[in-house]
Amino acid sequence: MLVVQSLRNTLLGTILSATIAIIIVLAVGALTNNSYNATHLITNYFFGSQSDRILMLKYCSASLFLLASFLCSSVAVGCFVDANFLINATSADDELPSTAHTGRVLERGFSLAVVGNRLLCIAFPLLLWLLGPVPVALSSVALVWGLYELDFACKLAKNIKQGHQ
Repeated sequence: MLVVQSLRNTLLGTILSATIAIIIVLAVGALTNNSYNATHLITNYFFGSQSDRILMLKYCSASLFLLASFLCSSVAVGCFVDANFLINATSADDELPSTAHTGRVLERGFSLAVVGNRLLCIAFPLLLWLLGPVPVALSSVALVWGLYELDFACKLAKNIKQGHQ
């Protein structure tokens, strides 16, 4: 029961990640289409270069990461659904699916979910690149700090716990 609930929570998070990625792609596409004609109005060093080629490079790089995030998250959802069926599978012939296969499907789903989540996180500085170089620099520093805290939270908590003893 605990495995199925944990799997459900991860599945919901992955679906949310995929939904956010595709909605942002559509929104940025509409925004870029409308602002493409108004690039001559923005000529400021804060906003960076807004030439046609640079604007298209900015949009395409952000869209590429968002679409890759959507793809990884969608495949992860499929793996989680398959793993859920394999975990709950029962048969009258006692021919249950192998636990090794179930573990591989589950591990593949978690790996794809993490990759999709990281690609979504990387896409946010690229989205802010549409606004200029200053927001992308600030968001990149925040992203590195946030991912460091996420990846090494156990190590930091262990060091803090040892320091208090």
